[in-house]
Amino acid sequence: MTTKKKPVSKPKQAKSKVRKKPVANSKKVAPKKTNKKTSTNKKANPKKIVSNPSDFESFAKTFTPYRPNKTEKYMNKSQQKHFISILNSWKQALESEQEKTEQLIQQDQSNFPDSLDRAAKEEEFMLELRKRERERKLILKIDLSLKDIEDDLYGYCETCGIEIGIKRLEARPTATQCIDCKTVDEIKEKQQFG
Repeated sequence: MTTKKKPVSKPKQAKSKVRKKPVANSKKVAPKKTNKKTSTNKKANPKKIVSNPSDFESFAKTFTPYRPNKTEKYMNKSQQKHFISILNSWKQALESEQEKTEQLIQQDQSNFPDSLDRAAKEEEFMLELRKRERERKLILKIDLSLKDIEDDLYGYCETCGIEIGIKRLEARPTATQCIDCKTVDEIKEKQQFG
């Protein structure tokens, strides 16, 4: 009879362990609710804009648009300061991207034994260098725009002399022509080069 009592006492201990597991599972449910709260916080964070300096449209979202007064003169000092800050910060962002590319190319001197891997890496470098060459030309245009601001020529069409407009300049700060003259030039290009 004593042997029968011992096996009965052992399963009771096992049952008590089983009862503890659901308690632990219920504790895990509570942190999941807090995780949902943190996930909603993560959804609020994507409102931050990651700007790409080579694409001005995405880069321009980091600036607040200028709101001129009705009595305000076109291209006054405050408007010039606004565009100087946009142009300078755009230029600095482009130059930092070029420095990153230079460092990347200098650091990544991998020697691939496979010719296909080597060709793929060289093609990647060539695309990056072409992109940086376009950005270098863009930096020259930015410098010209900054010089035009100093000479009080910025914001006026170089072809007809009328105002380019603040909204157009905010969309493309290096614009040198009004929308009408630019449209005529593009039509001439299409007719000439097809």
